[in-house]
Amino acid sequence: MADTLDTATPARRRRSDALRSIDAIVSAACTVLGERPGASMEDIALAAGVTRQTVYAHFPSREALIVAVVEALRAEGFAALDAARLDALPPAEALAQLIDLGWQLIRRFPPLLDPSVARIPGPDGGDSHQLVTPHLEGIIRRGQRNGDFDRSLPTAWIAAAIFGLGHAAAEQVGAGRLSPATARAVLLESVLRLCGAADAR
Repeated sequence: MADTLDTATPARRRRSDALRSIDAIVSAACTVLGERPGASMEDIALAAGVTRQTVYAHFPSREALIVAVVEALRAEGFAALDAARLDALPPAEALAQLIDLGWQLIRRFPPLLDPSVARIPGPDGGDSHQLVTPHLEGIIRRGQRNGDFDRSLPTAWIAAAIFGLGHAAAEQVGAGRLSPATARAVLLESVLRLCGAADAR
């Protein structure tokens, strides 16, 4: 029994060390690539306090590391979305909060504006929007039921159009035509108009 415990403890320690290294690398990559998208794996290793070989041991390519960063940010975003309790807010305010949560992630990691990064699939291999869609459609339906939003368009169509507007705003920022702050304001007003919000200007 003692031999079993003696061999299990180092194995658990190695797994724990590996998880800490992975967390450090992903966190460093988020910061470094967010500030300098062209940064090297060596730069990321230095920021994470590990060797370049350690980075490659966990992430065989730069693309694999970027996928891990995007997955971590999405998980963070979904946790924030659940914590925001948007169902307790007026529909227009809930939409504004939903948009703000997305832009907060973009401010942390501007490469999310890159279409190739935005197209990275969700954890189940499907469209990453799938986890946000129920929240968005719930807000829209609630607004339509209580008269805050126009009822003439289908909920699913409005939600799909909102995602399209979000991508358009991201492309404008990526092309340097709009600042992130202006894009956020334009996006919100466009979304509220699309929904037929009574208080949209």
